[in-house]
Amino acid sequence: MFNKTKPWWASAILLLLSAQTFAQSGVNGLTTATSTLKTYVDPVTNITLVIGGIVGIVGAIRVYSKWNSGDQDINKELMGWGGSCVLLVVSALVVKAFFGL
Repeated sequence: MFNKTKPWWASAILLLLSAQTFAQSGVNGLTTATSTLKTYVDPVTNITLVIGGIVGIVGAIRVYSKWNSGDQDINKELMGWGGSCVLLVVSALVVKAFFGL
């Protein structure tokens, strides 16, 4: 009985030990992914700033038109549009700072 299971155990141990020799560290893959992500940071930052500028212009036009129409409650509108512009600009800066650029 012992002679029949011995080759199976030997095969299993050799298989487990050889699996570690095929493993790779993955440093090259991580380096490639990091450099690829860094190439996308500048375009994404620029797009975010452009969207922030467009939102700012649209918000300024809406606040101006409400103000000229005699609406007295423009503070809420102004804070909403201004806050969205500030959020977009700050998020662009955070993305650059996160990737160390």
